Amino acid sequence: MKKRLLLYTFILLSIGSFAQTYNLQQLRDSALRNNIEIKSAQYDIEAAKHQRKETLTKFFPNIQAFGVMFRSDNGMAKLSIEPNQIIPIPIEMALMKKGTIAGITAVQPVFAGGQIVNGYKMAKAGEQVSELQMENSKNIVEKSVEEYYWKLVSLTDKLKTINAVEKLLSDIKKDVEVAIQAGLAMNNDLLQVQIRQNETESSKSMVLNGISTLKLTLAQYCGLSDTSFVIESYSNDIPAIAFKENHSDALYKTVEYKMMDKYVQVTKLEKRMALGSILPSLAVGAGYNYHNLLEKDHKFGMVFATVSIPISGWWGGSHAIKRKKIEHQKAIENLESNSELLKIRMHKAWNDLNDSHKQLEIAQKSIEQAKENLRLNIDYYKAGITKMSDLLEAQLLYQQTRDKYTDSFAEYRIKLLEYEQSVGK
Repeated sequence: MKKRLLLYTFILLSIGSFAQTYNLQQLRDSALRNNIEIKSAQYDIEAAKHQRKETLTKFFPNIQAFGVMFRSDNGMAKLSIEPNQIIPIPIEMALMKKGTIAGITAVQPVFAGGQIVNGYKMAKAGEQVSELQMENSKNIVEKSVEEYYWKLVSLTDKLKTINAVEKLLSDIKKDVEVAIQAGLAMNNDLLQVQIRQNETESSKSMVLNGISTLKLTLAQYCGLSDTSFVIESYSNDIPAIAFKENHSDALYKTVEYKMMDKYVQVTKLEKRMALGSILPSLAVGAGYNYHNLLEKDHKFGMVFATVSIPISGWWGGSHAIKRKKIEHQKAIENLESNSELLKIRMHKAWNDLNDSHKQLEIAQKSIEQAKENLRLNIDYYKAGITKMSDLLEAQLLYQQTRDKYTDSFAEYRIKLLEYEQSVGK
């Protein structure tokens, strides 16, 4: 088992010597280019753009051309002439047994109750909503990449700590073996060190497996070609605390507020559309026509106007208008209520960020204290005034404090992104 673990570690280190190196920003950019959620949001934007352009065509005249050719077994019209002084015998004539009718018309809407204008505004609002959804998708993707990245960083740092602990335990083991030969220590001390080495080996295997899984996850999420990449070195010093934004001003920059505000606008337009559906509509048009129904070519142009009054539509239309008014008022009140919740979220994110920064500072102090405690216990053991169990406990405490700092640093960076996203940055 130990040989396989050493081989696995050697392979990872060897791969890292020539593997692609990524920093956090590069992984973000790769995810934004390749992630399926971003691609889906982009498709929605393109579809919304075409919807807006389609609605724009409603402002222009509706042009139609038509043509009919026919032949019948009997004339569609008959003419009978009774005998008279000029025509002594009765005559019957069949007309329009065959013919051609063709024409082209253009109809320009003049007034349609505002439905064309408001329909275009709704399509434009739909496009803007799609763009906001894209922005929201980007935030989700960036947050996921950040979480995966810092978990990977945390495990990588823990692997470094384990390697340092392995060296420390190896040195302790050598000292114990020398002390046993000199009659200054018991075999039980050596067994305790070996047990701790086994525990460290087991932890190392778990960390290596976690690193492998996270690399697979990041590669899939970011569209990377393989998992043999490594993370660029970074500074894990305690950063300065982030600047606190004015939450009342930041509210209007958040994606969530913009989407709710846009929904208020949409419900207002829907209310206008409902009103427009019960108003009269007016259109003017012109056409050019041709027919030869009377066995002779005949061409003529014309202009016309149409008025449509939806009389029966008034019955249900009034209820539709009231329903849209209710939906609009509901959207306004939801905007006001959720705006307060967004501010609360900002406040909580700021508190969480500050708390994680304090935890990071405490973790750093703990490392310094645990390191000094370990140094003293090593000296005390060599001097014969402390037990091996005390020394190994000091070693474990030192390892735990380093791991705690690693986790706290990753947690702080994630909390920082959460706060920045909560204030619309």
